[in-house]
Amino acid sequence: MIVSDTTTPFILMETGRWELLSNLFCRVSIPQAVYEELLCKGEGSLPDFFEIIEIKDDPMIETLEMLLDRGESEAIVLALRLGQPLIIDEKKGRKIARRYGIEIVGLLGIVYLNVKKGRLDAKGAFEFLDEVQERGFRISESLLQRMKQKVIQV
Repeated sequence: MIVSDTTTPFILMETGRWELLSNLFCRVSIPQAVYEELLCKGEGSLPDFFEIIEIKDDPMIETLEMLLDRGESEAIVLALRLGQPLIIDEKKGRKIARRYGIEIVGLLGIVYLNVKKGRLDAKGAFEFLDEVQERGFRISESLLQRMKQKVIQV
């Protein structure tokens, strides 16, 4: 089980690559705000392995919203409540989640774990990441190169 913010599921929705999550996790929990963001950004529905959880009246969300958007804020709170890792890609959100002791993974980590588990080969991983960048998702060049080196070593 893992909790997720909006970015990675949105990219997987856009590319039709839900299996990159289902290969790794039986269930992905998302807060209501993330669900609403996904519905606004994309067309279609979420796969059955997603669980939508509504978070009510948590003052921590208001505090986090001073720095992050609603989806990121709720995702961090949900990860804390459930004691689960968090899929989050935005730099500021990752930094804040780490401060709360949340284990985090991003899109690159999801791709790497799929390669490591033999669910994706290096060529497929690199093609997917190229497609993601062509769609406008920004990936730090140094981070991308480090990940590619790790994939090659698998």
